[in-house]
Formats: sequence, C-alpha cells, structure tokens
Amino acid sequence: MIDPRASDGAGGRPIFRFAPSPNGYLHLGHAFSALLNFRWAKMAGGKFLLRIEDIDPERSRRPFEAALIEDLRWLGVDWDETPRRQSDHLAEYRQALEGLTQRGLAYPCFCSRGDIGQICATEVNWPRDPDGAFLYPGTCRALSPAERTERVAAGARWSLRLDMAKALSQFAQPLTYNEYHEGETGRIVVAQPELWGDALIGRRDVPASYHIACTLDDDAQGVTDVARGVDLEPVTGLHRLLQALLGLRTPRYRHHRLVLDGEGRKLSKSKAAQSLRDLRDGGVAAETIRADLSRLMKITL
Repeated sequence: MIDPRASDGAGGRPIFRFAPSPNGYLHLGHAFSALLNFRWAKMAGGKFLLRIEDIDPERSRRPFEAALIEDLRWLGVDWDETPRRQSDHLAEYRQALEGLTQRGLAYPCFCSRGDIGQICATEVNWPRDPDGAFLYPGTCRALSPAERTERVAAGARWSLRLDMAKALSQFAQPLTYNEYHEGETGRIVVAQPELWGDALIGRRDVPASYHIACTLDDDAQGVTDVARGVDLEPVTGLHRLLQALLGLRTPRYRHHRLVLDGEGRKLSKSKAAQSLRDLRDGGVAAETIRADLSRLMKITL
C-alpha cells in the first residue's frame, strides 16, 4: 500500500498520470496501470491526470482516443483536468530539441535503421541497448557542421540524436532518482543513460521522440509520481539525463508489475491482446474487471 505522506508534492498535492497512445484499443494491462494510478492518487489526496500521447501522426487516431476515454470512464476512472494532447505542444518539443542542438548536445543523423543494422551486424557481439537494438555506431557524429548543413539543405532525411558523451560530461556527479516500485519505501537509483548510447530524441516521421515529449509533459503537468510498467524502467535513466539537461523537475518513479498472458508475455496491442471493448461487448462488467485484476495482481484496485 502506498503511504500518502510519501507522496506530498512541492505544491502540496501529489500528481499521478496515465498516458496512453491512441493507436489501438485499451487492454487489461492498460486497465491495471490506469486503475493503479487512479487509486494511488486518491489514496494520497492528490490529482489524477490523463495525457493523450498522440505524437505519432501516422498511428494515432481520434476514434481510438474517443474509445480509450470511454473505456476509462466505464472502468470508473476519472481525471481532474482536461486531458493534455501531445499534438498540441509540438512547438515546445521543437524548442527543446533546438536548444540541445545549439548547445552541441544533439546532432542530425542521416542513417536509416537498415544502415545501422548493416554496420553493426558485421561485428561480433556489437553492443545493444536495453530494448535489444544495436547501439548507434556514431557514423554521423563525426560529420563536420558544414557537411551536416549541406545534407540537410539537399533534402536528406534525418533524425536527431543525443551526443551521449557530451551530455554526460555536463555533470560532475552521477545522476540519481527515487524508485518506489509498488511499495512505500523508495531507494536511490543511479541513472544509467549510457546504456542507450546516442539515443534518438527527434525522429524522421514525428516532431520529437517519446523521450523528449514524455519528460517535458511530466514537468509541464507538475507530475510528482510516474507510475508505469516495469518494462519502461530501463529508459528512466535516459529520461533522468534529459530532465537534468533541460532543467526539469525529477518525479518519483513507481514502476509496477505487468499483466501477462497465459505464456508469460506482456499484453500488447501489436499482439492483438483482447481489448476492454471486446470484454465489455461480451457482457463483462467493469466491477468484474477490477475484481479480477485485484485478485490476479494481489493489490486492491
């Protein structure tokens, strides 16, 4: 059980959030995270916010956004403010990226995923990031400013990467954050952003990466407690670095367990996990969903 006294934000009230992407229907994994955030916010006398992470214009759909709002309300989850939609804040993300570039902490990369794969696959035991992707070999990091400008002016497609070595050199001491998982007592964790190498922070197909948008949004919304799946715990080190570079506040982190399928895999939209909409259309009551998840995860929702 979360201790409300451990959750007092700087403004007096803790702030939790649930931040789904409208690229499909919500499933039981989403339901667990939303209900857990909602419960913890209420237990702590705080606020619960909804954020729509629709930064990917090709996959995000307004019908899915409407559906997830309907599903959450069906579950009994409500929020304290108008939902923040990332697509309304693209200029803010762009400004942050431009600032990092001007400081020499980010650079344009003209390599495709295929290019990187060809380079790294030829080497034995090329290092990979926590998601299993090859660490970027630094091909475009060595380009001169003139070469970069010439390629951009010629219309070459490019993404923006964080220069990890330069970014880390800005700090004399290791960066840390507080991790609580699902308990009352936190522990100090030393961030390890270097595990991600020169991470993508601005993509070809969207104005900014999840990493930039997420960290800026949490700060803008005053989020004090980020409760999200344990699968996102490895990326917290990178987010902590971006917070430090951009002068943002660092929330407490509460990475929770995942709802798994019968084969022990996490539920996902890409693997066609059964949606809340399907369950509801099949006659399952919201109270049943809450009771089943509480029993399965051994925590009151």
